[in-house]
Amino acid sequence: MWSALRSRDFRLLWLSQSASVIGDGLVLVAIGLYVTRLTGNPSDVGIVLTAYAVPVVVFVLFGGVVADRLPRQTVMIAADTARAVLHGTLAIVIFTGIVRIWHMVVIGLLFGLAESFFRPAYTGLVPQTVPEADIQGAQALGGVSAELASFASPALATALVLGVGGAAAFGLDAATFVVSALLLSRVRTRSRGEPGVRSTVLAELHEGWGAVRVRPWVWGTILAFSVALLFALAPFFVLGASVAREVYGTDAVFGLANAAWGVGTITGAVVGSRWRPRRPMLAGMVVAIPWPGSIALFAAGPPLPVVYAGMAVAGAGIGLFAVWWETALATRIPAHLLSRVSAWDWMGSLALLPLGYLLAGPAADAFGAVEVMVVGGLIGLLSCALGLLPRSTRTLRRLEPTPVATDLLIAHPVP
Repeated sequence: MWSALRSRDFRLLWLSQSASVIGDGLVLVAIGLYVTRLTGNPSDVGIVLTAYAVPVVVFVLFGGVVADRLPRQTVMIAADTARAVLHGTLAIVIFTGIVRIWHMVVIGLLFGLAESFFRPAYTGLVPQTVPEADIQGAQALGGVSAELASFASPALATALVLGVGGAAAFGLDAATFVVSALLLSRVRTRSRGEPGVRSTVLAELHEGWGAVRVRPWVWGTILAFSVALLFALAPFFVLGASVAREVYGTDAVFGLANAAWGVGTITGAVVGSRWRPRRPMLAGMVVAIPWPGSIALFAAGPPLPVVYAGMAVAGAGIGLFAVWWETALATRIPAHLLSRVSAWDWMGSLALLPLGYLLAGPAADAFGAVEVMVVGGLIGLLSCALGLLPRSTRTLRRLEPTPVATDLLIAHPVP
C-alpha cells in the first residue's frame, strides 16, 4: 500500500483528498443534526439532502464525459473552487442567523452540480498518478483517508454542530476544498492506454454505457447497491438523528454510530490493501452484504455496545469492498472510458437515493421512524445478497499485470 506514496503526484492527490473527504463526511451528518435542530422536522432533512443528491444523479454522466475529454485535475480544481465558495456562503448565512431551508436547498443543488463533475474525474485520475502495480495500494490509501474521515467527521460534526454551531461545520468544509484545490494544482499525470476518439456527447455517453452493459459484474453490483441505498441508507441519514433521540435518548448516538462505522471502514481499507483475493468481486460482495443490516440493528434499539460493534463490522465489509471494486474497475475498464464508467457507477448507485430522502419522512409519519429503518435495512440486506446472482460477479478473477502485459491490459482489459 505504502509504495504508492513514492509517486509525487499521487502523494499530492492523496493529501488533497484526505483534506476534502473530511469535509465531505462532516457535511452529511451536519445536515442531519443542524436541520433537525433548526426545524425539528425530519422531512426538511430529506428535502435538503435531496437537493445535494439530485444534481449528482442528473449530471454525473455528463461529468464523466467531460472528465474523459479534459485534464481531470483541472475539472477537479474547478469543482473544489465552486464547492468552497458555496459552503463558505452557507457558513456566513448560518452565522448571521438569516438561514432558511430554501437557502440550503439552493446551495445544495449547486454543490451537487459541482460534485457531479468531481467524482468521475477523481476515479479516472488515480491510476494516472501511480504505476500499474501500485493501483490497488493507491485505491486502498484513498479508501483509508476516506474511512478515516468517515470515522472522524461524524464525531467532529457532532461536536461542531452541537457545541459550536452549524456555521463552524460548513466553514471548515469550505476550507478543506481550498486546501484540496491548491494541492491538485501541482499534480502532473502520466498517459495511460490509448486515447479515446472524440465524438458527440451523446455518442460518448452511449460508449460509456456500452462498457457497463457488457459487464454484468458492473451493472449487477450497481443495481444491488442502488436498491440498498434507497431502502437503508437514505432513511438512516434522514431519520437517524430522530431515531437516536427517540430510542436512545440523545441524537449524539447518531454521530457516534457513524464514527464506529468509520473505525470499521478504516480497518477494512487497510486490510484490503494487502489482501488480494483470487475472486475479488465475490469476496467483496460477500463482506458487503451485512451493512444494511447494521442500520436495522441501530433502529431496533439493542444495547449501545452492540450497536457500535455492528456498525464497525459492517463498515469493515464496505472498506474491503470499496478497495476491490475500485481496483477491478481501474484494471478492467479501458483508461479512456474509466471516468464514464465511473459516472454510470455513481449515477446508478445514487439514482434512487434522492427518492429515498424524500420518502423517508412521510413514511416515518405513516408507519413510524423505527419501523421504516428496520424494514428498510432488511430489504437492503436482501438486495446486496441478490447482487451475487450474476455469474461474472462470482467468477471474476484477480488480474496480475506484468510489465510486458501492462499496456495491453490498459488498452484492452478482459471484461
